[in-house]
Parts: sequence; structure tokens; C-alpha cells
Amino acid sequence: MSTVGLDRRTRRRQATITEILDVAIELMETEGVAALSLSAVARQLGMQPPSLYQYFPSKIAIYDALFQRGSELQRDAYRTALATATTDDLLELNLIAATAFCRWCLANPVYTQLLFWRTIPGFEPSPEAYAPARETLQDLREHLRTTAEAGRLRPEAASDEGIALYTSLMAGLLSQQVANEPDASFEDGRFIRMLPTVLEMFYQHYAPTRGKK
Repeated sequence: MSTVGLDRRTRRRQATITEILDVAIELMETEGVAALSLSAVARQLGMQPPSLYQYFPSKIAIYDALFQRGSELQRDAYRTALATATTDDLLELNLIAATAFCRWCLANPVYTQLLFWRTIPGFEPSPEAYAPARETLQDLREHLRTTAEAGRLRPEAASDEGIALYTSLMAGLLSQQVANEPDASFEDGRFIRMLPTVLEMFYQHYAPTRGKK
């Protein structure tokens, strides 16, 4: 969040919030996503737990803020990949964006668990925290719709069913990779490197000629 134009007190508060979230991520990396402790966060920051409540009233509030931050980072990685690509081929653009998405997820396993797996009992992101994720899904839908309008896929690729299939394929690859080879790179992971093949399966399912007589 930009602090330009904010008064000194507001900037200081925002800096403390950022520090709290950074410490929470560090602790979740070592202790586990669901094992986050407000007392541990406060201790790491050198403050008393009651002081932490001035910024976050509960552990769920920290999870919610991290969900929003992670969603924004993931969305920006996807958008940056599309904006900086040097090809006009729509299917190749999709591979570039999907690769950026998967790379980000593997590089940020704590956020990935929080965003895509129900690791926190009882936690549901607030509408505000979930908004960036909805934007990413809309970006994907628009890209698939454009690809269909260009004659590369059937329009159904951008339907709710098409989006569900696409995201299920991505989540499946990531789940297999993280579960079996959590420390492997994108290039070396035996599951994630099948991304082009999985996308080709999606393209074949929604190929313009499929089902025509």
C-alpha cells in the first residue's frame, strides 16, 4: 500500500501493519500456516500482545490481510507477465501467464496454501480480501474469451465450466508438485513442468473443430 500523501501517524501505523504481516509470514513458513500465534508475532516484534490488537483484533484478521496481500501479488504477477510478453499469439500468451502464475505460487508456498487450500479451520476471506482473486479470474476469462473470438478456442472455454476446468488443472499440478517435491524448481519439478501438456489438453477439449461433423 502506498503511503504517499499520508500524515506521519498514518504512515507509522501502516509501516507497523506491514511489519506485522511480514513477521506473520516468516512464522508461518517455519511453524505452519495454521499454527500462527499472535503471542509469537508480538514477541518477535518486541511488543505486548494487547498492543497487537490495536492493529489486528484477531488472528483471523491477520489471515484476511495476508489473503488480500497474496491475492494482489499473484494478480500483479499474472498481469505483468501478459503486459511484458513479446508475442501476439494468444495461446502462447496464455502459457506465459500461466507459467508466471505457477512460478509465483511455487516461490510463495505460504501464500499459496492460504489462497488455494483450506488450511485454516473456519477461515473465509472477506469480500475485500477476495476481490483481487476475482480480478485475476476475470482477467483469465477475458483472455480466454479473446482467444475464442480469434477462432483459437470454442466460446465455452470462457464459460463458468471452462474456468472451473482451467483452474482445476492448475490447482492439480500445483498440489502434486508441492506435495511431492516442495523444494524443486519450476524447471526441475516433474509435475509442474507438465504445464504445457496440461494446457494443450485444455485447448484440445475446447478446440474449434471438436464435435463438428
